[in-house]
Amino acid sequence: MIPGFDLPAFIAATLAEDLGAGDVTAAAVIPPDARFSALMNSREAITVAGLPLAEGFFRALDPGVQVERLVAEGAQVAPGAALMRLKGQARALLSAERSALNTVQHLSGIATLTRRYVDAIAGTGATLLDTRKTLPGLRLLEKYATRMGGATNHRMGLWDAAMIKDNHVAVAGSVEEAVARAVAAGIARIIVEVDRLDQIEPALAAGATHLLLDNMPPPVLREGVAIVGGRVPTEASGGVRLETIRAIAETGVTYISVGRLTQSAPAADIGLDFTLD
Repeated sequence: MIPGFDLPAFIAATLAEDLGAGDVTAAAVIPPDARFSALMNSREAITVAGLPLAEGFFRALDPGVQVERLVAEGAQVAPGAALMRLKGQARALLSAERSALNTVQHLSGIATLTRRYVDAIAGTGATLLDTRKTLPGLRLLEKYATRMGGATNHRMGLWDAAMIKDNHVAVAGSVEEAVARAVAAGIARIIVEVDRLDQIEPALAAGATHLLLDNMPPPVLREGVAIVGGRVPTEASGGVRLETIRAIAETGVTYISVGRLTQSAPAADIGLDFTLD
């Protein structure tokens, strides 16, 4: 489902964290042969992400569970929408419930917030990017969720592009020197963060392949885009909010990166209602 992500290991580790020596409540209260039917539903308008992972948790504890996914990943649904129907061993479904819900709530929350940002810049030509501001160990999952919300993944890690920021420039002595060192190292993608317009030409002359225009208000961004003149992609970043992203997109930047997509998304309100068969 997610290239490079070890789903079985994630499910096993998550269940081990929650179950420990076993679900003492279910074992004490629920008869071993009891069966439940369950319906997962959204209690608010959301963009859906994570249903295959939720299914994986239930299957890990009840391999014979019957699962029907009722909506597609990335679907936008209204409050009250049914997302998944389950039928299986009552103890197993109860024991997997929290892990399954935590995951789908978190990922759907990210996808839902992402979709709001995507919708806010519709028609401008700008592309929304995510960032590396993810929870440790969950980057692939969280970036999957931003894709379900309509964003484009950007920089999966420190290995896939050079990203020259102010601290690198401070050590190297200048933007030109920092870029020159990346070029000499044979790095193909060299992203350079600039926070002043007078840094643009030196960065381009040295070999930058992508410019990140950091914390610039729209009038300055527009001027920066004009200076670049389409020679490399431009990216606006820094403090981008729903109420400001449209004006930023209308400056003509190629990309807008938003850390809030993964850093600040609230969990989606999703529930799971059980009935005894």
